[in-house]
Amino acid sequence: MTSTKSSQTQAAHILTEAELDRYREDGFTVVRGLFGYDEIDRLRERFAALHAAGPVPGHFEPRPAVPGEPADPLSAYPRVMQPHEIDGAALDTLLDARLRTVLETLLGEEVLAAQSMFYFKPPGARGQALHQDNFYLRVEPGTCVAAWIACDVIDPDNGGLEVVPGTHRMDLFCPEEADELVSFAREYVPPPPGLAAVPVDMAPGDVLFFNGSLVHGSQPNRTADRFRRSFIGHYVGRSTERIGGYYRTLSMTGDQVPLPESEGAGPCGTEFAPHGPH
Repeated sequence: MTSTKSSQTQAAHILTEAELDRYREDGFTVVRGLFGYDEIDRLRERFAALHAAGPVPGHFEPRPAVPGEPADPLSAYPRVMQPHEIDGAALDTLLDARLRTVLETLLGEEVLAAQSMFYFKPPGARGQALHQDNFYLRVEPGTCVAAWIACDVIDPDNGGLEVVPGTHRMDLFCPEEADELVSFAREYVPPPPGLAAVPVDMAPGDVLFFNGSLVHGSQPNRTADRFRRSFIGHYVGRSTERIGGYYRTLSMTGDQVPLPESEGAGPCGTEFAPHGPH
């Protein structure tokens, strides 16, 4: 990937009023080009190296193919959970000062980092059914904010993110069971009456910020040769009183900030068993 965009030209970005208004009105906003292509190249290379190095229990555990059964692309390329705890580049990305600047504007206070994830989403991989992040994080009071960093050209063909604008104003829904042929996660929240999921196309280095109550998800990657890689951070305000025990909060300078544990929390997305491609 080559581009004249550089990381230095992105460092001074400040959230515009239009971007902030979009977040308030719809529950999400996209900051285009917040990260330079050179930075995204390095991040992709780092996770390719982590994948090549093999399993890290509790974070990343590829499963071998089972003879006689169809291969599940997500068995070979599962998501990496909390990579910032095992890799310096992931930690630097999670705590990046540009993210902090935007997040402080959105949350209106000091920010704590709660989680990181990296999705490879290879060709043929299932998506993740529509859901709400705070169903898993159980932030109290309030909610979390996600920063979803595109690491490839992302569109509906390779399973780009879909959002349901306006659902950030609603309470947490009780999920239904998802279709395991198209979703690796069990939980599914149908769009409320009168609302619909809309796709968010992104370029490498774009960052989608969205409210933890916003209903969102993705369809399968239906391409034959395109990954849909993304790095995701979840964040909360410093006034947060409780959060799920899985989420070990840090200040944006990297110091541990333990919070009391809320009930009913867990990792983002309860996974179905490994499944063959469809």
